[in-house]
Amino acid sequence: MPHPAANLASWLNATRPPMKQCIDLNSDMGEGFGPWRIGDGIDEQIMPLISSANIATGFHAGDPGTMHRTVALAKVHGVGVGAHPGLRDLVGFGRRHIDIPAPELVNDIIYQLGALREFARLAGLHLQHIKPHGALYMHAARDEALARALVGALQLTEPGLSLYCMEQSVTYRVARAMGQPVVREFYADRDYDATGSIVFTRRTGRLDPRTVADKVVRACVEGRVRTVQGGDIAIGFDSVCIHSDTPGALELLQALRQALADNAIRVAALPEVLQTA
Repeated sequence: MPHPAANLASWLNATRPPMKQCIDLNSDMGEGFGPWRIGDGIDEQIMPLISSANIATGFHAGDPGTMHRTVALAKVHGVGVGAHPGLRDLVGFGRRHIDIPAPELVNDIIYQLGALREFARLAGLHLQHIKPHGALYMHAARDEALARALVGALQLTEPGLSLYCMEQSVTYRVARAMGQPVVREFYADRDYDATGSIVFTRRTGRLDPRTVADKVVRACVEGRVRTVQGGDIAIGFDSVCIHSDTPGALELLQALRQALADNAIRVAALPEVLQTA
């Protein structure tokens, strides 16, 4: 008769998600405005370390010149280009909640999406994805009316565009139900609560690179993350995000890339990642 410990080990191995062989690594890019730079102003150093760039589209940050330069930089490094639309809130960097009806928000998103799409075309590229920014991202994550209106608009304008969101979100559930391609995100530089949602914050302090790297490797290997309540939850994802405006973002990305390599986990282009998911 098998030892009870052996049965437990077999059960744990059967229920544990397979270790990820490759992930997409995304970051928010082009988040300046005119002569002003947000964060460390190190897009040129961060871009070679990621596989997908979420490029600000003018409402929370970004302007035509910045969008043009950032798309060109992504092309040089073979990085997938995505639109990063936000609330019309330059002063608050798009991280303040604004009570706006869903149809108006979707109009703002499509307006911003179209702007970046044209800069991508100018560079000979196609948009790979869309990722709402800040408070808009969190609004869609819990508001079904907005999520449905957004996905419906995407299916009329860019039906093949991947929509980045958290697995434990209304956005993800609605997009899956409506047949819109989705990319599940894991946030390396944000805390999680017991519901599987990130703990939204307008500011974050400097983080320890080793701690952040270990957190991501554990999520890739075990499919679990520690919550602010002190327990562990299962987490499913295809892409890892580190915000470029997090203090020390370059050091976080460098440590993460090394830790992933040490554990035989590759950073790959999004289409390859989705094929192996």
